[in-house]
Amino acid sequence: MGVGGNFWDLLKPYARAEGFDFLRNKRVAVDLSYWIVQQETALKGQIRNPHIRLTFFRTINLFSKFGAFPVFVTDGTASPLKSQARIARFFRASGIDLSSLPVAEEGISIERNKAFQKCEKECVELLELLGVPVLKAKGEAEALCAQLNREGLVDACITSDSDAFLFGANCVIKNMQPNSNEPFECYHISDIESGLGLRRNQLISISLLVGNDHNLTGVPGIGIETAVRFVKSFSDDEILYRLREIGGGDLQDFQHDVNLGSSLIPSSDESPRKTKVPHCSICGHPGSKKAHLKFACQYCSATANEGCIKKPLGFKCNCSPCDLDNKEKEQKRNENWKLKVCRRIASEQNFRNNEITEMYLNKQQQYDGDYHLSWENPKIDMIVDYLAYYQHWEPSYTRQRMFPMLSTIYLRDVASNSKDQLLGGQYEFDSIQRVKTRFGHQLYVINWKKPTREMSNVIFIPSEDSDTEQELGIAGESTDLLDEPDSPQIHVKEGCSFLSTEEDMVLVQNAFPEKVSQFLRDKELKESRSRRKRPMKSENSESPEGVQLSITSFYRSSKVPCHEKLEESETGCPKISADTSRERDNEPIRNYSKSVRRKLLFD
Repeated sequence: MGVGGNFWDLLKPYARAEGFDFLRNKRVAVDLSYWIVQQETALKGQIRNPHIRLTFFRTINLFSKFGAFPVFVTDGTASPLKSQARIARFFRASGIDLSSLPVAEEGISIERNKAFQKCEKECVELLELLGVPVLKAKGEAEALCAQLNREGLVDACITSDSDAFLFGANCVIKNMQPNSNEPFECYHISDIESGLGLRRNQLISISLLVGNDHNLTGVPGIGIETAVRFVKSFSDDEILYRLREIGGGDLQDFQHDVNLGSSLIPSSDESPRKTKVPHCSICGHPGSKKAHLKFACQYCSATANEGCIKKPLGFKCNCSPCDLDNKEKEQKRNENWKLKVCRRIASEQNFRNNEITEMYLNKQQQYDGDYHLSWENPKIDMIVDYLAYYQHWEPSYTRQRMFPMLSTIYLRDVASNSKDQLLGGQYEFDSIQRVKTRFGHQLYVINWKKPTREMSNVIFIPSEDSDTEQELGIAGESTDLLDEPDSPQIHVKEGCSFLSTEEDMVLVQNAFPEKVSQFLRDKELKESRSRRKRPMKSENSESPEGVQLSITSFYRSSKVPCHEKLEESETGCPKISADTSRERDNEPIRNYSKSVRRKLLFD
């Protein structure tokens, strides 16, 4: 959830749509609970263990399609305030009166339900088999993701909890859509600060007023617009101190500051204008009506011999006395509005701003131990057994779906001067087949080669689970949530089996520069040969068989050429030769104009 009051809608105008290369060779922290809740909500009851399926496929996509280095983070022990908020959310969903809500006590934590803990444990087991680092936070997972991002250990966070910005995150990815030109909906704190004019302390203050994960209600009667306007009236350095004073019921200092601010504008007693300046009822400008009937005032554009122009409907005078009076009234309205909001905050008895503020600003480590972010090679055989047990997948299906991830890891190892000659001990880099453009992003299609006798471990055998998904016909949002990567294409040639995968061009260049150079030379040579073999086009040349004719060639014009018209005008009669008449007699009727065909058929 994060910050309440439709906080994401407030940040939506400042979102960036990033492309495929946004996470290329970057580290990204993933809030695992976000994936589990999202998949269980969307596909529960339709697919077997959707949390395992989503974690498996999205991790493969992060490696193979986006070239990222993911780090997964799980929730730790919830704080007493978070535990009370969970109870309140359960009471609210069950229709139970919140007046009987128990008070949070120190040292008491309400964990998530057993079903969620089971899903999280199964996903962590799968991720460890995939060789991906998994960290367990002391408290909130988004807090550790934000800390990793703030300290430069990762480049972005993937989470839907907007309070990641309150914990200090610099870049948050809210949504992922792999099958699009711009798959990431990304939010940068620099864009939010420049667009909204709000910094971290001010964002924390907004969450205290509208509600957050630790206090669901916030201050009743204050919405997101009111909170933003109130917070902007203070600087980022003083806003939290002011809320602490107001929340404690101390409004005297605030009223003193308001009176001090109002004294900056001269009051009616101190102003040189002791009495109200009379205004003309005709034009609305300073002066008397009697004087303006004879001569026009200095504000009107009428001539000297005419009176003032009658004021339009809704006219407001902009003279200096009126301008000063309007400023005083506007300031008075703002002061009364501020006092009203402050009294509403002070009247809230459970305004726990101190505890929540310290939690968001806590600079202590959110993880026990040192950060050892290392990515190991996947344990393929154990993953095959794991998914066969939980998902009932055939070993060939699992190996085929894992192959893009394994090929990406292999290319990274080769680029870093690794001595491994075979991918998984079986495949070797054969050739570059072609260049493919996918969603505006160019990729190399790579052929991997191995003997046919070992092909039994790779060929996809349809499983019961895959047939069930085809029968479901899942579409729309559910299809995006499946996030199933493209499987490698398999073909057999000359006693060897070949698998084709799509790889990043830069990664292939770093791993096999000689192969890329050879492919570019062959491609250039092939293009030059095709250009030499291509015949020169002429106007009278007929199209070869099987090629569609142009519209002008297919429907020949019935108009007489210009040179024939000139000869006809000179002689007075059309020039018709014997050959031409013979050709016209033999010409099919469809070559005549529509009016001529109608006369020949029906007259």
